[in-house]
Amino acid sequence: MVGLIGRTRHEAAVEQLRASYAAIAPTDTVRLAKKTSNLFRHRAAASGPGLDVSGLGGVIGIDAAGRTADVQGMCTYERLVEETLRHGLIPYVVPQLKTITLGGAVTGLGIESTSFRSGLPHESVVEMDVFTGAGDVVTATADNEHADLFRTFPNSYGSLGYATRLRIRLEPVPAYAALRHVRFHEADKLSAAIAEITERREWDGVQVDAMDGVAFEPGEYYLTLATWTDEVSTGSTTGTSDYTGQQVYFRSIQERQTDLLTIHDYLWRWDTDWFWCSGAFGAQDPRIRRFWPRRWRRSDVYMRLLGLDRRYGIADRLDRRAGRPQRERVIQDVEIPVERLGDFLDWFDAEVGMRPVWLCPLVAHEKWPSYPLEPARTYVNAGFWGTVHVGPDAPDAPRNRAIEAKVHDLDGHKSLYSDSFYDKETFDRLYDGPNLTAVKHRYDPDDRFISLYEKAVTRR
Repeated sequence: MVGLIGRTRHEAAVEQLRASYAAIAPTDTVRLAKKTSNLFRHRAAASGPGLDVSGLGGVIGIDAAGRTADVQGMCTYERLVEETLRHGLIPYVVPQLKTITLGGAVTGLGIESTSFRSGLPHESVVEMDVFTGAGDVVTATADNEHADLFRTFPNSYGSLGYATRLRIRLEPVPAYAALRHVRFHEADKLSAAIAEITERREWDGVQVDAMDGVAFEPGEYYLTLATWTDEVSTGSTTGTSDYTGQQVYFRSIQERQTDLLTIHDYLWRWDTDWFWCSGAFGAQDPRIRRFWPRRWRRSDVYMRLLGLDRRYGIADRLDRRAGRPQRERVIQDVEIPVERLGDFLDWFDAEVGMRPVWLCPLVAHEKWPSYPLEPARTYVNAGFWGTVHVGPDAPDAPRNRAIEAKVHDLDGHKSLYSDSFYDKETFDRLYDGPNLTAVKHRYDPDDRFISLYEKAVTRR
């Protein structure tokens, strides 16, 4: 248990950040001095000092009566939820991986199963303190003199500054989440169900508090519908399930129709096996899993293992020895209008062929310029993370480029945490480049921070 850090320690951490910024030469690239990341873009090797954010990883305070929390920008959701659950509260949206930070989710667009009713993490932010390229900390809200920064900050990925403090709204939760895994054989019926649940917030007369899904194969689609409850018997006759041990959560979706998890375990159900990606390291093999320490069954450990593979090219060497074609890494999250979801899944099966695909419905409540989803329109986030054997063309990323084109043919949008290939004109059209430029000029007049286009596209 870490506890709250309080305002005094927070202010000292901000001063530490200021001092580290002053130590960076005006000609050097500004970067965060942090060891972990949930980004999948290729980045140049770091050199020189970075911004010292080591003191910005805590929860400053919680107003349980007002249902808000003041949180430092580098606080992970794992730590944040530990504190809020003491009060029977959680953030409106809790991204699925424990080491995602609140500031990272707001500036980089997090998502999870409450997004069909609560939008994206930045939509529950009341105010934020942002450290800008001018070396200032400004407090931005939706209606103060820094409203332009507040509105443009989501999806800016540090190009406009770094959040040092955010005040977010919280919602009450009971002890458990009762799950129903509902199978669909046809994509159009899956899409219709998502649209209906989003509108009515119920299915078969039972309230739905959270919703996501998995497309395992063509004709095998599931929606997992979660209902918050205090009843232990709801959804299970044997008590709560534990997927941090020998059982693997994503397999349970196919194996059972109902389930019951504690709210804590529901929030982190995907982290233990990094969705299904832990299988690449053997962690789902019962013979290995039995000896894999429970404390190492988590996404940040797999991320470090992936980093070692990239550094030493282990998978590539094994492929060459086995005579397999070269791999293209296909790691993306895209937003597709719900009525076009079937079109995308059919195309994806034919042209990419990667399974499973995570499905997470969402509705934006307002239009945010740097990621302009249409407000009140239902989208479905399709997430897919793996590799495809494509041969010598792999370095040119043909599958990723085709995905970009298809997503926008379907009037969708693509997240920027992984590799992107847009030309500047297309990028500016999709992410409101003129507005990004204007806001950056106001808060970073000397261009100390890398622009969003450079971060997302050109500095690979």
